[in-house]
Amino acid sequence: MFTEIAKLMDKGEPVCVTFEKGDAGEEYNYLYCELITKAREGEVFIASSQRCPPGKYVLGVSEEKPDGYYLKSGRYIDEKTAAHAASALPRVNREYDHIRIEPLSKNSGHFDVMILYLTPEKAMRIVQAMAYNDGERLCIDTFGAASICGDCTALAYERGIGLSYGCKGSRKHSNYSDNEIPIGIRFDKAEKIEKGLRNIPETRN
Repeated sequence: MFTEIAKLMDKGEPVCVTFEKGDAGEEYNYLYCELITKAREGEVFIASSQRCPPGKYVLGVSEEKPDGYYLKSGRYIDEKTAAHAASALPRVNREYDHIRIEPLSKNSGHFDVMILYLTPEKAMRIVQAMAYNDGERLCIDTFGAASICGDCTALAYERGIGLSYGCKGSRKHSNYSDNEIPIGIRFDKAEKIEKGLRNIPETRN
C-alpha cells in the first residue's frame, strides 16, 4: 500500500507504530528509539514500557516530567530552562495498553504513525509530496530532544507529520546515520504522501 514511501528508505524498512488496547505488552530494557531501529531491521515488539525517562513521559506512560534528567545531562543552562524544555515536550494524548512496533512489511494495513529515516533529498520528497495535495508549507517544530518519541511519534500523531534532526539520545543509542533525518507520518497523511510521490517529478529529471 505504501510502496512509494518504502522506496525512499535506503536501509531497512519504514516502522509502523500502533497504540492498542487489550492485553498488556512486554517491558523492554531498550530505549523507545532502539525499539524503532530494531523494527526497522525486521523485529516486532508489543511494548508496554521502555527504559528512557523522557520517553516514558512523552509516550504518556509516566506523569513525571524529565526536567531533573535534562538538567543532570548538561543539555540546558539551568534548572529553570530544563523545566521549560520538559514542559515543551509533545505527549501522546490517548489511552492505550501497549504499542505495537513493527516493520511496514509485517503491518496488517493500519497504523497510527509511520517512522522513516531518510537522506535530506528523500526527506525533501516527503515534504513535496505533502504539498502536492494542498500547496501548504510544512512548519518544522523541533529542539533536538526527544526526537523519535516526541517529534516523530507524539507530534506526528497530533499534527500529521513530524520532521526532526534527531537528538543526542537517539543518535547515540539507536545508531542511525549522521546523514539520516527521522520523520514521523500519521496514517492519513501517509496515504496523501503516497499519492503525491506517484505524481511529483523526480528530483534531477
